[in-house]
Amino acid sequence: MAAADIAGAGYGGAPSPDSEGPDGVRMSWNTWPRSKVEASKCVVPIAASISPIRTHPDVLVLPYTPLRCKPPCSTALNPFCTVDFSNRIWTCPLCFSRNVFPPHYHAISESNVPGELYPQCTTVEYAPPPAPHSPPPPPPVFLFVLDTCIIEEELAYLKSAMRQALGLLPENALVGLVTFGTQAQLHELGFADLSKVYVFRGTKEISKEEILDQLGLSGRGFPKGAPAHANGLQQHPAGSVNRFLLPASDCEYQLNLLLDELQTDQWPVEVGNRARRCTGVALSVASGLLGACLPGTGARIIALVGGPCTEGPGMIVSKDLSEPVRSHKDLDKDAAPHFHKAIKFYENLAKQLVSQGHVLDVFASALDQVGVAEMKVAVERTGGLAVLAESFGHAVFKDSFKRIFEKGEHSLGLSFNGTLDINCSKDIKIQGIIGPCTSLEKKGALCADTVIGQGNTTSWKMCGLDSSTSLTVFFDISPSERSNQQGITNQQLYIQFMTSYQNAEGHMRLRVTTITRKWVDGSINKEELVEGFDQETAAVVLARFISLKMEMEEEFDATRWLDRSLIRLCSRFGDYRKDDPSTFTINPNFSIFPQFMFNLRRSQFVQVFNNSPDETAYFRMLLNRESVTNSVVMIQPSLLSYSFNAPPSPALLDVASIASDRILLLDAYFSLVIFHGMTIAQWRNMGYQNQSEHQAFAQLLQAPQDDAQMIIKDRFPVPRLVICDQHGSQARFLLAKLNPSATYNSAHEVTPGSDIIFTDDVSLQVFCEHLQRLAVQS
Repeated sequence: MAAADIAGAGYGGAPSPDSEGPDGVRMSWNTWPRSKVEASKCVVPIAASISPIRTHPDVLVLPYTPLRCKPPCSTALNPFCTVDFSNRIWTCPLCFSRNVFPPHYHAISESNVPGELYPQCTTVEYAPPPAPHSPPPPPPVFLFVLDTCIIEEELAYLKSAMRQALGLLPENALVGLVTFGTQAQLHELGFADLSKVYVFRGTKEISKEEILDQLGLSGRGFPKGAPAHANGLQQHPAGSVNRFLLPASDCEYQLNLLLDELQTDQWPVEVGNRARRCTGVALSVASGLLGACLPGTGARIIALVGGPCTEGPGMIVSKDLSEPVRSHKDLDKDAAPHFHKAIKFYENLAKQLVSQGHVLDVFASALDQVGVAEMKVAVERTGGLAVLAESFGHAVFKDSFKRIFEKGEHSLGLSFNGTLDINCSKDIKIQGIIGPCTSLEKKGALCADTVIGQGNTTSWKMCGLDSSTSLTVFFDISPSERSNQQGITNQQLYIQFMTSYQNAEGHMRLRVTTITRKWVDGSINKEELVEGFDQETAAVVLARFISLKMEMEEEFDATRWLDRSLIRLCSRFGDYRKDDPSTFTINPNFSIFPQFMFNLRRSQFVQVFNNSPDETAYFRMLLNRESVTNSVVMIQPSLLSYSFNAPPSPALLDVASIASDRILLLDAYFSLVIFHGMTIAQWRNMGYQNQSEHQAFAQLLQAPQDDAQMIIKDRFPVPRLVICDQHGSQARFLLAKLNPSATYNSAHEVTPGSDIIFTDDVSLQVFCEHLQRLAVQS
């Protein structure tokens, strides 16, 4: 395959249709090498991207609890178990233990098997009926934390979004309100005649005990295990908790009154200073309140932040405007004085929230940074949502915020209190997980020595998760001496993922997915390894892996690391004569991979120049939690072309795709760009689309708009929509993502009506030529 074939191998079209099936699992390698040495030669880590509670019509729901293998294995009965029907015994495929079916399985036979043994039901969900006289499931809880250090106009947008949210909340949902500026105020809602507020100083760190003492919730003087109230709240002596968290139907009027009266922070701001904003104290108060009232039930703290924290815990910049907010350069040079202290604060907040089972969501709307880079640890470890926008009036914020409440808690399938347990065949070890979860530090024989992300465990906590939440699990292969001596007896390996969670209705569910893959001896059978390579998943796994390395390792050079990995991969799996690049060919299973790596090197995950630390943290949070299909679009955007003489079709992600009589629609995940060629823009400005004889032109203009709206409808957070014209200032949103096959250096080769990119970056063609030359070197 020539460089041109690799370079042109992938269109900017959408990734392959969803190939996760009901299991919601995709692997970088679908055939696994037998030994550690062979695995290291594969270059791309052996990893699985899993969507633990993805909605799929084929997932069978069973109204009972699963049958488990004897401890310590505890694997659930699944289609890969060997069943001896005459003796009513089943053998676990992971640990080979023999288990006897209990009496209630007495009717089992080859013609009468339970649902979890159906060969096609590798994923089942257990939904046992609630026990008689069990209390009703707890309602969802939303504690809003509002920033008031913002200008009047922004506060008006924020109030309007809040009113809309309150109108959409389920009636039984419990609601609370904290506002903050120079001080943090917790509003008492159970006090209809008079508004009553508890005020906390914004300058000093405040412990959970101090918060509860001030609120009269410290629990001194009442017995442990006090009875719970009907609405799921702990009953405290002073009937206290219901003062702060009330069902939406009871406090909507009161909250709307509070919003009407809410003003921007009245504390005077001296000239040359920033507003005094105590984000950290406000979040501590919210977390302390929920910990006292609702430990262990699904609750969300929804923080709406409009600027940087300038005092107290979590501070990211001082009040003095002459001190700029930290940049990537400052972080590299360790010149951000508040950064490590703020990270430490949010790590402790994350620990507290995880132990309580609560979620932190952050909606940051500001032109400058607000501290998302520091908050990332608390959002990610609790499984929270993050949205970054320029203003509370921007569609990115308004539409994303509305979407959380639109169909009650069903809109995103928001679920709570998840735990994920992984069990696997004995030659496999688990290195860890990258994604929105926290290690429960349940060590065991399956934990690998090297840790990636949240490791040293086989069990993870996900306080918040939804139908699109995705995690990346990294595996290590370490066959024991005994299995080496036994030779290759077992051709298949098995992995079981068990996710228990509280669904949108508040009921506990258990989703069990059992998968099998094939062992191959990579030293003898390279072809089978190649056949099992999934290049989309591999690209996403590498993107998440290097994003983590960039955060954890100082001086880590991501571009060089990626280049060396790609050269090793092509050297190992390509076919060529040594030192002759023209003979280089590679299996189609690898053909688009170099292009993914080319785009990953140029993406916002690797190139932090031009992005703030907040933006980089935000992009990485979404990369770590989205499905493979969505993450591929973040790495390599898709491009559609619309013209008079052809139906809409995928176009090469290349500057050569620009033409004066074409409209392009770029989906870069975080933004959608509708780009009008020069001629199209001129005709539109002349108003041809409004004339009856130019109906076709009106339809051509409308088609990309309709397609963009379809994408927006299914995506969270809502992407930014940019509509621009060739040579216009916003055309940069498209040009930045295109392959620079025509630059100012090669302007003589450009086709008329097309465009050039002012860059010294190499093009994909040159990149692939270099790659082939280096891969075939002896």
